[in-house]
Order: sequence, then structure tokens, then C-alpha cells
Amino acid sequence: MPLATAEKLANEALAVGHEAGLLPLTVAVLDAGGVLVVLKREDGSGILRGDIAIGKAWGALGMGISSRTIRDRLRERPAFQSALAAASDGRFIPVPGGVLVLDDQNDVIGAIGISGDASDKDEYAAVTAIQRSNLKPHPEQPADNWRDAGL
Repeated sequence: MPLATAEKLANEALAVGHEAGLLPLTVAVLDAGGVLVVLKREDGSGILRGDIAIGKAWGALGMGISSRTIRDRLRERPAFQSALAAASDGRFIPVPGGVLVLDDQNDVIGAIGISGDASDKDEYAAVTAIQRSNLKPHPEQPADNWRDAGL
């Protein structure tokens, strides 16, 4: 993922967060190999948020599906969740907010992870930022209830 693309994704995500009135966000953009390209943390976003955002994106890349899908599929499989956390040296965060970034050929070019508000709201910011950057997100749409998440 080129630096310019990663910067655009991060900036769009922060803009979406402001427009939606979300709490201060931390945005991590990783390339397809899981290497951090951009990390932006807004004033007031907690110090663990960077690690959480990276873990959401890293988990999505590692499993090839969004972190929401991971959460949903592993809900009844706590032993497998624990195994994945151990295999990833703790870099695996299976909650919404980790979204794959696909190019126009549907190839994964990276992932964006966001932390700072309720997880469904983080995912909304990620999906919307990817769409606004003329790329494709997986999942294609955020959870329907993102506005009510955490309330």
C-alpha cells in the first residue's frame, strides 16, 4: 500500500469520525504484509488505542476477513480465539473496527484498524473512509446498528 493511499485512508477516517460525532479515534493502516504504514492518534484517544487499532487490522489480514466477521464466527469458539491470540503474540483483536482494503481487482492491499469509540462505530469510520477513497472494504457495509453501538 503506497504511503499516499494510507495517509488518505487515515485522514478520511478521522474526518468521518468528526462528522459522525465519534469519540477521539486512533487509526492504523497496514499494508498487505501486516506492516504498519500510518498511525494517527487524535488528542484524547487513550494510549492503548494504537495497539488495539493495529490488532484489529492485523487480525483481519491474518484471517482474510473483517474483524467483525472474526468475532461473529468465533463467538462460540473461545479455545480457537485463545489459540489465535497466542499464535499472533497478542496482536489479534477480534472485535469490529478491522476492515480489509481491496483494490479494483478485489485484491487485498492492506487493512485499516480503528479504535476509540464503540467497535461498531470504529468499523463505520473504517468502511466509510475506504469507500470515500475509491477502494473496496470488506465488509462492504458497516453494521446496521452502528449509531446505537455502546449506548
